[in-house]
Amino acid sequence: MPTKIRLQRRGKKGQAFYHIVIADGRAPRDGKFIERIGIYNPIAKPAEIELEFDKALDWLKKGAQPTETVKAILAYKGVMYKNHLLKGVQKGAMTLEQADAKFQTWLDEKHVKISQKKNEQDLNVKDTRKKLLENEVKVNEAKAAAIAKKLNKVRLDEAAHAAEARETAAAALASKVAEMAGVDDATKAAERVEEPANEIVEAPVESVDEATVVDIAETPDTEITPETDAETSTDTPETKPEA
Repeated sequence: MPTKIRLQRRGKKGQAFYHIVIADGRAPRDGKFIERIGIYNPIAKPAEIELEFDKALDWLKKGAQPTETVKAILAYKGVMYKNHLLKGVQKGAMTLEQADAKFQTWLDEKHVKISQKKNEQDLNVKDTRKKLLENEVKVNEAKAAAIAKKLNKVRLDEAAHAAEARETAAAALASKVAEMAGVDDATKAAERVEEPANEIVEAPVESVDEATVVDIAETPDTEITPETDAETSTDTPETKPEA
């Protein structure tokens, strides 16, 4: 059987990568090989390919047959196209310089396409991260709203329990007061309990004798004369002049 260019599996389960090897077609997949010419890691994004270009091209010239996966890898790296151009040179369709120029043009275009694709992948990664971040923010806001709602409900329940406890304590106190005062009506006892302690009590007005009031009302106001008038006035009658 002809020599093959194929993949040889390496790595752990779920983290496999592959060696690109030259092996006898009769050998098992992961058995002995003639030469290793590269590594292929499909787990990385984008996939990583390390290939010894000249060795791969040389084995193609010798007639080695690549598997389908390895053939795609060699085409991606340009080995298959370069081998095609060299066949044209052998047939005299073009010169070696023309073949090299065509390959270089293809290689430049390939690099531009790879760069564009990588940029698109980077943008997609950024957009994906942005969307994930926005979704995470929305989820966090929803969780915060749910927690706030739950806390508000707990506070309302605590306030209701406190109010119920106050009412129960007031009822128990009213019942105790009624029992101590001998009041049958618990409502009246509760009203007594709720009366303010600092109630203002008006003092009784003393009774006044009506006769005293009349005497005070009928007594005329006494005019007070100055002391100087009292001293100048005399009780001696005026003497008339003799005729």
